Amino acid sequence: MRSLVVLAVIGFFAQLVDGSLGMAYGVTSTSLLLLAGIAPASASAVVHLAEVGTTIASGAAHWRFGNVDWRVVAIMAAPGGIAAFFGAHFLVGLDGDAAKPVVSTILLGLGIYVLIRFLRMPTTRPSFQGRLPKRLLVPLAAAAGALDAVGGGGWGPVGTPTLLASGKIAPRKVIGSIDTSEFVVALGASAGFLTGLGAAGIDFAWVLALLLGGVVAAPIAAYLVRHLAPRVLAVAAGGLIIWTNTRTLVNTDTAQALLGPAAGTVLLGALFAAWAALVVRTVRGELRTRAAERAGEAAADRATSPVEA
Repeated sequence: MRSLVVLAVIGFFAQLVDGSLGMAYGVTSTSLLLLAGIAPASASAVVHLAEVGTTIASGAAHWRFGNVDWRVVAIMAAPGGIAAFFGAHFLVGLDGDAAKPVVSTILLGLGIYVLIRFLRMPTTRPSFQGRLPKRLLVPLAAAAGALDAVGGGGWGPVGTPTLLASGKIAPRKVIGSIDTSEFVVALGASAGFLTGLGAAGIDFAWVLALLLGGVVAAPIAAYLVRHLAPRVLAVAAGGLIIWTNTRTLVNTDTAQALLGPAAGTVLLGALFAAWAALVVRTVRGELRTRAAERAGEAAADRATSPVEA
């Protein structure tokens, strides 16, 4: 029972991050399941089955708050779902012990990508004009969908930064559209895992726990997407993903033979300290930015207010 409560908390945190950033539910959840010793295919299957429910809740919440570009959803959903189906079959065909370091390496790369992408995010508010062509959206969806199934996450980390970088879609609509279209990706991956692993290879109690946590967080995240500091969430989630998957890789037989247990412990400790320092630095930076914005608004108000006689 205790492990199910922990899973529900993981699902809540992962969906809160995902619904606010447009990424990291699958990467965060899968990383923590791998850390608990679950085989990669089973971990990805549990996460994607839970995502079928969380993406419905998240998509509905984003639609309610006007955060969805339905053209982007219509173009990306189908190729993403088809690619996720075949990606799931590919992962099921891999040996579990051999797949774990491969999947952890993919997740580690995605965690670094999330971290760097949001640390470099500009503070200015650009204008968003134009439309992204299908020739970009379709292959992007196919690549992100396949990676999502194989790595346990990837739809958001690949799709969200790419759409943000285009400068043609407002961030809140990028996040809402990616979260909404992920329902089809989760369906495709789930179908692939069910036909490849079979229902007996999936722990549905774990699915339900992740699902409940995610459903509770979905409307909160959709509301907060306009108010939360994306950098703080991204640094917290990205650091967690990097640390957990580094731990998985450090504990492999090959790494233990090369580094030894002492060096691995030192590496993980250094990573944790760097992560904590980066979170503190990011929070302080956001507080300074907000204080400067408030000071600027106050100065503008004083400049435009009538002079008292």
